[in-house]
Amino acid sequence: MALDYNIIGSRIKQARLAKNLTQEELSEKIDISVAFLSRVERGNSHVNLKRLNQICNILDVTEGYLLNGASSNSATYLNKEFSELLQGCTPEKQKLIYKVAKAIAEEDDDISN
Repeated sequence: MALDYNIIGSRIKQARLAKNLTQEELSEKIDISVAFLSRVERGNSHVNLKRLNQICNILDVTEGYLLNGASSNSATYLNKEFSELLQGCTPEKQKLIYKVAKAIAEEDDDISN
């Protein structure tokens, strides 16, 4: 799956605005130019992992959210990941994964009772 830098940039911008930060404030906190941050938010420049981690810490979002929209705070954040995983498996492996997941899910039910 290729990364869509336009979407990543848009998510960074949305998270920045949610924190009421200007581009100037965020760029100062991570020691980059405002022009570079602007290009990142527009999807014209790529941010490296170090900067991405800094952005996530400052904006209080996960790397998963910025990269693929998955939020670990969401109850369904792994649905897409499980679906993609299963699609790449043979029917036999899918059945095995299902059995293991079912056993784990039932074990959790037994523990909570």
